[in-house]
Amino acid sequence: MADIDARLKERLGRIAFRAWRRGFREADLVLGPFVDRVGPTLDETELDALEALLAQDDDHRLYAWIIGTESTPIEHETPVMAKIRAFMRDHVAAAVAEGAG
Repeated sequence: MADIDARLKERLGRIAFRAWRRGFREADLVLGPFVDRVGPTLDETELDALEALLAQDDDHRLYAWIIGTESTPIEHETPVMAKIRAFMRDHVAAAVAEGAG
């Protein structure tokens, strides 16, 4: 069990690093907090889908998929994408309520 926990922690660490350092600040501010808060609750399949999203080179396009200004390719229209979108709506609403933006 300890090996599984250590592997999961290491995997989440790599995912968090990639999520927070996209190179496009808007994407960082959605994906970084998403991974920090929701990442530990994701199962292996969801983590695989998240890693596939983070493997995308075009951060502007990835962000457009999240906010819905571009159609998401079918392979990335997953339950994880739905969770990211819901997190963004909640995260942005909370940040605005606190005076950000």
